[in-house]
Amino acid sequence: MVTFSMKKRVNISVSVNNNVERAIRQLKKKIEREGVVRDMKRKIYFEPPTQKKRKRLIRAIKQNLIQMASMGLLIPKKRA
Repeated sequence: MVTFSMKKRVNISVSVNNNVERAIRQLKKKIEREGVVRDMKRKIYFEPPTQKKRKRLIRAIKQNLIQMASMGLLIPKKRA
């Protein structure tokens, strides 16, 4: 059994209108968007500082690429 405490509390509400499968799908999507599972994994497993820094750098690069693409500044490479 693994116990941990999260500082961030998340309340996720899903309406069930006679369709349990649909409610479960909505719940899974909301949990994924909130990043609940990702935060839980971060708390349970030790991650070295170098790995944290590397993940932050990769995330920043991806966000910059997405932002540049939305502005039209990113030119796709021509494939041979």
